[in-house]
Amino acid sequence: TVQCASHLLLLHCIKRQQMAGTLHSRCREDIPYFNETVFSRNREELLSGAGSRYAPASPCDGLDLIEKADGPCVFVGKPCDVAAVHRAEQLRPGLREKTGLKIAFFCAGTPTTHGTFQMFKAMGIEDPQSVTMVRYRGKGWPGMTTVEYRDSEGLIQQRQFTYDQSWGEVLQKYRQWRCYICPDHIGEYADIAVADAWHRPVEDYQPGRSVIIARTPRGKAMVEQAIKDGYLEAESVSSDILPQCRPGQDVYQAGMWSRLKTLKAMGVPTPDYTGFNLFQLWRAKLPFKKKVHSVLSTIKRVFVKELRKRRQLY
Repeated sequence: TVQCASHLLLLHCIKRQQMAGTLHSRCREDIPYFNETVFSRNREELLSGAGSRYAPASPCDGLDLIEKADGPCVFVGKPCDVAAVHRAEQLRPGLREKTGLKIAFFCAGTPTTHGTFQMFKAMGIEDPQSVTMVRYRGKGWPGMTTVEYRDSEGLIQQRQFTYDQSWGEVLQKYRQWRCYICPDHIGEYADIAVADAWHRPVEDYQPGRSVIIARTPRGKAMVEQAIKDGYLEAESVSSDILPQCRPGQDVYQAGMWSRLKTLKAMGVPTPDYTGFNLFQLWRAKLPFKKKVHSVLSTIKRVFVKELRKRRQLY
């Protein structure tokens, strides 16, 4: 899976590059459908955080652990997390000095916790508090979604969904609104971005392979050294495969300009993005029917999601 390549890179950073550790997210042991931010210093700690997590995570809440570390560190997160670190480095020199490498993974959006609850319900699990383990993917590629829970008699039971059932039929419907207006799903601010190899046929339980993109000289040097040291096995491929590795996301990004303009016209607060050429993407890459659909679907979401309603922050 994607995490296979990234965790091998992380192990290389700690073992061979003498980095102090890695800041990343993992499943909480006490509440398995929640995530927590951890700072891993060795192989065992890294492996405890392996696996995809289709649930809210906020690794930036641990940036102070990087600043306090006794050497350079690795940060792993969603593209939005890595972009936040990029901005924070401009304000916090200590963070910039200690961040030795930034790794992002391709992201199609983060489902809410309610989305995970709906997945449980679709599996026939009514009480989230009975759940003892959640594995969104794994043991083969793309892998099965597996949930363990205690039944009314206290016995551990198991339910499984395919990736298409869990993500395709349930979770993707509950992505956070922030993800609908995100221009970067591919880790453009990272040193290294890692993606699923969706360009090849999908078969049950096949070994996972990843696509690795070195975006900076620092990232390129790290990947090349990891290959030289035997931590990675990799081959060069054409960039033509990238649209297939992000199915639907190129079209989605192309519709970003019209979504933002529609939101502003309807009085919804929106972010301002620079450096993404959103208008050019919209004009050149989005067919006319999809341009219209982008506007109409955004208008619908304004009302369905009550985007003009003020929210209380706690």
